[in-house]
Amino acid sequence: MDVTFPSSITQVLLIEDSSQIGHARRTAQKLAEQLGFDEADAGRVALVVTELCSNILKHASHGELHLRPLPRPDGQGMEAIAVDRGQGFDVHACLADGYSTGGTQGIGLGAISRMAEVFDVHADSRGAVVLARFFRRGDKAPDLAVGVTQHSLHNDPACGDAFYVSITDAGISALMIDGLGHGEHAEQAARAGVQAFALAPFASPALLLDDLHRAMIGSRGGAVAIAQFDAAADCLQFIGIGNIGGSLLSPERGRGLASHPGIVGGQFRKAQSFDYAQVSGNCLILYSDGLQSRWNLHDYPGLIFRHPAVIASVLHRDFCRGRDDVTVLVIHLELPHA
Repeated sequence: MDVTFPSSITQVLLIEDSSQIGHARRTAQKLAEQLGFDEADAGRVALVVTELCSNILKHASHGELHLRPLPRPDGQGMEAIAVDRGQGFDVHACLADGYSTGGTQGIGLGAISRMAEVFDVHADSRGAVVLARFFRRGDKAPDLAVGVTQHSLHNDPACGDAFYVSITDAGISALMIDGLGHGEHAEQAARAGVQAFALAPFASPALLLDDLHRAMIGSRGGAVAIAQFDAAADCLQFIGIGNIGGSLLSPERGRGLASHPGIVGGQFRKAQSFDYAQVSGNCLILYSDGLQSRWNLHDYPGLIFRHPAVIASVLHRDFCRGRDDVTVLVIHLELPHA
């Protein structure tokens, strides 16, 4: 299996009244069609998105729908995530057939869980995040345990953050770049680094950092983090320059990933990579400094067992600073099944 997750901004639709449900349905259906879904599968996406948005209004009065393309081994899938700050709901009750979160005759989360190829939910007193992933007809490849949410400051079409994830049968290599500042020039710096990384994502982290540095000279430069998971060795190599945050989490403990000071494309002292052993089953989280660093996933009971896309969306919802571009990348360090 060989799949790459290139950088892309999450499309955010505000859901604040019933008139916006139709727009969300049409937007999601159009995206599905653009990604190669046939009429029946695009209609399935539209039906699920309608229910997700209706549920936001029923139990939270307002929230957001997040849409993004989903890279697949052969083509594209699609992801829809409903995010709110309501009082949550009883997940087990809502998954029962015939149960609607608002007491109406909606199709309910139980039906959504069967209509989507991937479904997951986290709900507590802070709110709810509901994930639905859709694959095109005939796509039988397993889901990839990668989740990301990326947002530019003030919905600027240019984003100074960038990421790139490459997954093979041998392991995972992930990059995150935060170009200095935000806007077009920050985006140019980040893209230069991504292009260099994509040429050989499984080269040694130290060599990759040198390649990125050369590619980003003449730009604003930026912060960089590279993480490589070797499944055969059950270890993670990490190298970082600047203020991109990194954590390795298990249900029992968390480990911070150490970075060096400096600016890639500008000036930094020679950096070393760090090795972390016995990481299979851990959750790797990389995030730009648009996200606050004082979060603790263990404050959310059960969240570490949820899908990486749900984890990323919860962290963005509750800890986005709102003063910069923000990206949260979450990867469960387990090889995909062939």
